[in-house]
Amino acid sequence: MIGLDRQRFSGLLVVLLLFIATGSAAESPFDVGDHAQLFVDRILVHKADRVFFTQHSGRPHPENPLILADRPWEGWRLEMHGTVIYDQEEGIFKMWYLGDAGDSRDYFDFRYFICYATSRDGIRWEKPLVGTLPSNNGQPHNAVLTGTTLGNVVKDSQDPDPNRRYKMMGSNGKAYVSPDGLHWRPYSQGSVWPDLADATTGFWDERRGLFVMFPKVGNRARSYWLGHKRRLFYTITSRDFVAWTEPVLTWTTDARDDAGSLARLEHVRSVLDRPDDPRLMRTEFYGIGVYTAESCTIGFPWVFTINNNARWGNHEGPQEVQLAVSRDLFHWERPFRTPVIPMGDMGKWDCCYQATGNRALRVGDEIRVYYDGANYTHGTPALYRAAFEDGRPTGRGRITASIGLATWPLDRFVSVDAGAREGVLTTVPVTFSGSRLVLNAQTRPQGWITAEILDVAGRPVEELRPSTRFTGDSLRQELSFSGSPDLSRWAGQPVVLRFRIRDASLFSFAFRR
Repeated sequence: MIGLDRQRFSGLLVVLLLFIATGSAAESPFDVGDHAQLFVDRILVHKADRVFFTQHSGRPHPENPLILADRPWEGWRLEMHGTVIYDQEEGIFKMWYLGDAGDSRDYFDFRYFICYATSRDGIRWEKPLVGTLPSNNGQPHNAVLTGTTLGNVVKDSQDPDPNRRYKMMGSNGKAYVSPDGLHWRPYSQGSVWPDLADATTGFWDERRGLFVMFPKVGNRARSYWLGHKRRLFYTITSRDFVAWTEPVLTWTTDARDDAGSLARLEHVRSVLDRPDDPRLMRTEFYGIGVYTAESCTIGFPWVFTINNNARWGNHEGPQEVQLAVSRDLFHWERPFRTPVIPMGDMGKWDCCYQATGNRALRVGDEIRVYYDGANYTHGTPALYRAAFEDGRPTGRGRITASIGLATWPLDRFVSVDAGAREGVLTTVPVTFSGSRLVLNAQTRPQGWITAEILDVAGRPVEELRPSTRFTGDSLRQELSFSGSPDLSRWAGQPVVLRFRIRDASLFSFAFRR
């Protein structure tokens, strides 16, 4: 290992171990343990007869937008380029979001800065005047950091140093630490990963015990058939917030994305600032949000559709949030390629452009994604200048961005559905470590779901009759087999599950202890 420093070697070792432990090759039988198995990917599906898979969009909160640019220092728009956490110790929600002062220098000598807000319920937010950045006019505010346009914040209660209680992975490639989430100082020597762009995602992966970053890189992105270099994402990880793995390219757009470009553009046709140029039309990733489910990582890629170059640099086009899934952080599937957060109707606050926070959070039996929405596209003149060459205003204030919320019932991102004619889904061989089969499912009138335990050859296990029929709507319905829910005798043995579904939706299953 001549010439390879110790820190870099440590990073390479971590990524090697990750590939060994969670690479694309899955073992058979597939060990589902006692974790909920979602159907966002099809890794557990061996055979599907007369069933179909449905993506379920998040439900926008009825009070959206929840946070507006209503303070003089915040500028003319807000972006959810940051983090929302629930602080268990303090019993409050905390948010780090991005303000845009535009051309104003009343408060600061810079345009972008991270602001801080709190809430008791995650719906009604306050902006406490606890800002730590010096203001030009001496007035209080809630801005706490500049230099990065996306604040990926983690509260690390396990760090023995209270001055490192909060950690931030900046979109500028730098790591920061803070004792309180307000007073930040650089922690890394230079950039964790060079050549970063404005929407790099970072988060703490509780299941793996890793800090994870998806660096957004444009000038190193590979070019393919249309010859464009694109905004794409890599994966890097760290166990100690110091040594990071070498980057692996993991998020790439493809021909299917490009083929859908024109359809996505039509939704915002009336507000596009530039006409289409077929030579430049393409799809890229602008950012990524995540949710760490029990058995997989859900991704919320920001899908940016470019129709042309913008009049004053950069690119023009809309942006929507889609759904992705991975079992290892390196290999991602996107089966649907449609918005998982509904785009607002034209004229609404979130009709043209959406982007999520760095990660979703679970609140009880609800999954929450905070996102910013805008009634303008990426190339709108207002983003780059306050006025046109003839002095006419570009529209700041009339066009703006705000922050809202979309929610899902627990793990209900994708369902396996059947109609009035019974459908059957058969899994690959699995092993489990729990003792009771529990479903997250919903039936319609006259509908039901049953489960069967089969051997790996697909033959019914003699001692187990098909389960009792499930009807109703439950996030965790326990099934009984031959009069008992106890399946512990078969734990650790390869089995196959066969679900019979009629007029019903199955979202996930788990063998709970």
